[in-house]
Amino acid sequence: MRIGIVCYPTIGGSGVVATEMAHSLALGGHEVHLLSYDRPSRMRHGIPRLHFHQVQVSAYPLFRYPPYDLALATRMLEVHEEIGIDVFHVHYAIPHAISAYLARTMCGTCFPFVTTLHGTDITVVGSDPAYTRPTKFAIEQSDAVTAVSKYLADETRAVFGVQREIHVIPNFVDVDRYQPGKGPRWHQRANQERVLVHASNFRAVKRTEDVVRAFAHIQRQMPARLLLVGDGPDREQALTIGIELGCRASIEHLGAKDSIEEVLADADLFLSASETESFGLSMLEAMSCGVPCVSTRVGGVAEVLGDTGALTPFNNPEAMALAAMPFLQDAAFYRQQSEAVRRRAVKYFSSAQVVEQYQNLYTKIIGRNGC
Repeated sequence: MRIGIVCYPTIGGSGVVATEMAHSLALGGHEVHLLSYDRPSRMRHGIPRLHFHQVQVSAYPLFRYPPYDLALATRMLEVHEEIGIDVFHVHYAIPHAISAYLARTMCGTCFPFVTTLHGTDITVVGSDPAYTRPTKFAIEQSDAVTAVSKYLADETRAVFGVQREIHVIPNFVDVDRYQPGKGPRWHQRANQERVLVHASNFRAVKRTEDVVRAFAHIQRQMPARLLLVGDGPDREQALTIGIELGCRASIEHLGAKDSIEEVLADADLFLSASETESFGLSMLEAMSCGVPCVSTRVGGVAEVLGDTGALTPFNNPEAMALAAMPFLQDAAFYRQQSEAVRRRAVKYFSSAQVVEQYQNLYTKIIGRNGC
């Protein structure tokens, strides 16, 4: 198939999943064309049949805000006319599905597209009155709609009142790339230092300050350090909290890393304090590396963790620290959990089986449209 994929290029679950899907599809023999306003952060070089098309937005003085949605629609139409795309897969309803609808209308011929909902496009953007009706329209006009968790599918129906089918297809992880490290875990190290990690885009919804607060509680009871991976507006505030709590010297900010698997492979525990989380891709990547997760009980996280890890109340760093203790004090329990999270990632979320679900959906949509 010739597949067009549209995503945001920035760090975050939707862009990561879209880019990794493009890699998997291209390596599987499909011709994949990735469209965005910048090269996605996870896009790897040298993959055959994978092409990138940049969307250029004109800085016309009359426009206070550049009309990216119009530029994207035009670029999608151009790629479709030049390549003969069989199906577009857009990640995020606003503005990508709207742009796909506009491109299809301008095209006047077969132009099927699938929309994947990732979370904030529904829980934040879509619930804004300025975007509610366009989001609902985009969902209803899509040839197929998927959501990354049952929680998000249910939330979409509740917020927008849509009656159409929403396929639940989870995020995925390359279990060959994300593997447990060969180095020692905390109970095997001479100093028994515990290595905790948090990865996100450091937006307010991720509550990175609460991760630091939980870490401060843990560090008072045992040798530990915290690795922060990613970047965003709340980075400095989180580090300032570390100074106030006296644990800043044990916190290392690594910034945005392309090879996050190298960090996760040598970690002992992943912490997530999000206010809402439709899936939790970083946690899945940690699980694939054999790293248990302690997270707030929000959104679709329970669907990812299953009976592994630990879930705690939102906005309660003390409870998070307490829930982390069994993983950091009981070596036998830790080994059991480390093996369990790896098994769960391989069994339910490997890229091969999830990408196959999307391929089957593409084939169904193409056949139904007679393309």
